[in-house]
Amino acid sequence: MAYRQYMLVCGGTGCESGKSDEIYKRLIAEADAQGVKDAVQIVKTGCFGFCEKGPIVKVLPEESFYVEVKPDDAKEIIAEQAVKGREVKRLLYDKSTRKSNNKIDDIEFYQKQFRIVLRNCGVINPENIEEYIARDGYAALEKALFQMKGEDVIAELKTAGLRGRGGAGFPTWLKWDLTRKAPGDVKYIICNADEGDPGAYMDRSTIEGDPHSVLEAMALAGYAIGSNKGYVYIRAEYPLAIDRLKIAIAQAKEYGLLGDDILGSGFSFDVEIRLGAGAFVCGEETALMRSLEGNRGMPVPKPPFPAISGLWKKPTVINNVETLANIPVIITKGGAWFAKIGTEKSTGTKVFALTGKVNNSGLVEVPMGTTLREIIFDIGGGIRGGKKFKGVQTGGPSGGIIVEKDLDAPISYESLAALGSMMGSGGMIVMDEDDCVVDVSKFYMEFCVDESCGKCAPCRIGTNQMHDILDRITKGKGEEADLARLERIGKAMTKASLCMLGGSAANPTLSTVRHFREEYLAHIRDKKCLTGKCKDLVTYSIDPSKCIGCTLCAKKCPVPCIAGERKQAHVIDASRCVKCGECYAVCKFGAVVKN
Repeated sequence: MAYRQYMLVCGGTGCESGKSDEIYKRLIAEADAQGVKDAVQIVKTGCFGFCEKGPIVKVLPEESFYVEVKPDDAKEIIAEQAVKGREVKRLLYDKSTRKSNNKIDDIEFYQKQFRIVLRNCGVINPENIEEYIARDGYAALEKALFQMKGEDVIAELKTAGLRGRGGAGFPTWLKWDLTRKAPGDVKYIICNADEGDPGAYMDRSTIEGDPHSVLEAMALAGYAIGSNKGYVYIRAEYPLAIDRLKIAIAQAKEYGLLGDDILGSGFSFDVEIRLGAGAFVCGEETALMRSLEGNRGMPVPKPPFPAISGLWKKPTVINNVETLANIPVIITKGGAWFAKIGTEKSTGTKVFALTGKVNNSGLVEVPMGTTLREIIFDIGGGIRGGKKFKGVQTGGPSGGIIVEKDLDAPISYESLAALGSMMGSGGMIVMDEDDCVVDVSKFYMEFCVDESCGKCAPCRIGTNQMHDILDRITKGKGEEADLARLERIGKAMTKASLCMLGGSAANPTLSTVRHFREEYLAHIRDKKCLTGKCKDLVTYSIDPSKCIGCTLCAKKCPVPCIAGERKQAHVIDASRCVKCGECYAVCKFGAVVKN
């Protein structure tokens, strides 16, 4: 059937929390009610990436890009766009200057992006294999099976220079080659979808929007190394991604693209889903394999490496979702094409979950070599509320904080490591002048304490010691010698921990002590938190010259500890104050002072 229009509705987890599923159903109902159901196809896609403005509806061929759509808007979208052929201007991203027929690429959030991993997200229905096939889906697998040998596939990856996107940046081709050459008739492919960094959702969104790209890559990996079995290890907290994976696996089997004798080639490959319980340490490959085997997820020393002795002691390739999603494109277009993108040592693109105090949060895919300034200020739209930029943390709990003077550093594995941070899986959290670096460091260390498996002493003891020191500093009980202790313990953990959880847990603290030493000293010497985030170091008072006695602060106080007659200046009893900040937040006259 030929449709006059296509309406693409974001069906990612973020937009679904904003009722995009209801929007989708309402659009279908309105198309039927207004007599245009045969002229308009309404499709639920994956994430568009521009999460700040979701839910999103995009209409083709007009390229209308509607943001912050609500279910009640469905009737107007159908009536205006589908029936009358007119855009609903109030829902457009740029209501004042945007002209009809502008493309999504004209929106500044997308202008510097280059989508390889996210190429199909927001474009196709992830639950329809035919839409994936229509965009060259499974063409790479067909090419490999009938035109290439296993070693040829690996050679293309070597030419491409693809490195693991899970954090370590290990050359993908070398991992595959070592496993291919390892002795043994049984070998395994594992997709690591156990994305545990706070604020990170790159892998989840990729699977939600384009699950077949991961399955095709796993089959390519199986063909390249001589494996017939793959596992997707994914955390159970990702129900939508899991459901779409199940649908994709069933469809691929139905079309002869998974299972026995794929496309009549004689090659067989099957995929199973295994659910993880959300342990951060299971992102580490040896811990993941132990969990997949049914044991407690704890890392084990290497060597032997998984390529030689992995899952059930068989040679195993483990790649994360983002790494795998690149591979079908590399095989289809060639490794030389991919190698031209990015930098010499860090080729291709990188997906980041841009969050924190930035105007345009969302999923961002940029060529390696793009600067942090371009990501935060050009794509991200700068700091929310016009506040001053303070720092950006890359790499989640394992990454350091990068400051303003280094914003022009290009994104690459080497450059971020030189700045005391790391690429990690792709979390990028922006902080402004109101964030306390001591409090942030304490948060990440508390996370690492909770997530440590406890197997090795440097991590088990070191994270607790560093957390206790940071906790004392935030409560005004620190001493200057604590800074040297933090650095000494952190460096010992980095060198001696069994896996990268402990080996990188100190990075946020070490980087903030280096860049924001004076802020630490203010907590220690002056017993002051300049941002007011450390409650034990904050006191509230009322300026009688500004207080008009409106009583709003007293009404909001949960203790209560604020006294005063109406139309007279109020007073806070500091001995009873629980420092919740409600009075400061509700005062319209600036009378409540945070000291």
